[in-house]
Amino acid sequence: MTYQMLSLKYLFAVLPLLLLIHGCSGSGKITRNAQFSEMQTELIMSADSTLPMRVFTIFNKKDSLLLRAKSENVMPDFNDAVLRSLINRMLITVKDSLTEGVGIAAPQVGILKNIIWVQRYDKAGYPFEVFLNPKITQYTKKKLSWIEGCLSLPGLRDTTTTRSYAILLEYLKPDGTHTIEMVEGFTAIIFQHEIDHLNGILYIDRLK
Repeated sequence: MTYQMLSLKYLFAVLPLLLLIHGCSGSGKITRNAQFSEMQTELIMSADSTLPMRVFTIFNKKDSLLLRAKSENVMPDFNDAVLRSLINRMLITVKDSLTEGVGIAAPQVGILKNIIWVQRYDKAGYPFEVFLNPKITQYTKKKLSWIEGCLSLPGLRDTTTTRSYAILLEYLKPDGTHTIEMVEGFTAIIFQHEIDHLNGILYIDRLK
């Protein structure tokens, strides 16, 4: 077999692969993300990850419908650029001077995914921490009365009396670490408030 024949045989062997690679990468579009819909991806990636997102409010009819929907679990994945951007932008949003709060849930920025940020008043320095797929597995019978507000109900504050003093939490961190911990006091109230958002519940639903 001559050199020319070998070259031709090699070309025919790799040509389908080259066409496949070109077809996948030549469009310039963002590859579809398995965890997020096209609409969610567009919303998350519509601005730089250092910029805040719009907070959905109960006073907007379309926003209200989304805020009343149940969220879905996510898979921790450091290689998922959309997930990383959402996590970053949620933190920027909750710390932004216009929407400053002590916690935020993904539905509040229009994304029905089980992700929350909570300011840990039970830790030194009161750091913000992110939690994936959080759920409360136990509640104490002891209750706390607390004045609550919400980024999605701007201008409103009410006293809730049905929040448990302490809760047992189960969640994932972005690196996939699975954690179970007991949280008490004000921080427990923040967790209950934000996890309610993941189930389409607002704090006003907890008022007697």
